[in-house]
Amino acid sequence: MTLRKRIFDLFFASLLVVILGPVILILVVYIYLKQGRPLFYVAERMKTPDESFGLIKFRTMTVVENDQGVSGAHKASRVTPVGARLRAKRMDEFPQLWNILKGDLSFVGPRPPLREYVERFPEIYSQVLKSRPGVTGLATIRFHKHEDQLLSRCETAAQTDDIYCRICVPRKAKLDLIYQRHQNVCYDFDLVFQTIGNLFRRSKS
Repeated sequence: MTLRKRIFDLFFASLLVVILGPVILILVVYIYLKQGRPLFYVAERMKTPDESFGLIKFRTMTVVENDQGVSGAHKASRVTPVGARLRAKRMDEFPQLWNILKGDLSFVGPRPPLREYVERFPEIYSQVLKSRPGVTGLATIRFHKHEDQLLSRCETAAQTDDIYCRICVPRKAKLDLIYQRHQNVCYDFDLVFQTIGNLFRRSKS
């Protein structure tokens, strides 16, 4: 990560902590009253091919032991009513501001992958993870909706894993590498504003 990109992340993460701080506190109380503890979900994600970190989100699903793999239709029944509302506006990702301040994430970059996929596709992720993972990015903007549609049709963990590995991993990697080749602060601004625009359009639909 370049110094300029790190300064960009620190400045806007700090600004958003101030702006969204009251909203985050209200959400904490709301989640506690509606669905109880735990309030947060901390998942292992990879920062580099060899280094992991704890990605923080508001909890949106019922807790089960040994939860593995990406979420498809086979996990849909675990999404809580509160969680569904948080996911619809991506408010479950507000706690990732802490990850940005710590340096685990950037605002813009590839979404941080699970360890199991990094280990299964080392050639892909050795290239993708040359960029610091981000909260949003080109792959998130261009492919996230289609990925959700694909995975929502998967009724078993095996189907979800197959679709994710055969279709989602290579398509997202292709977009992540396009971003990597054109990465600069102006491009990051553009992708952040596209993400915000998508959220507003989603809230109106």
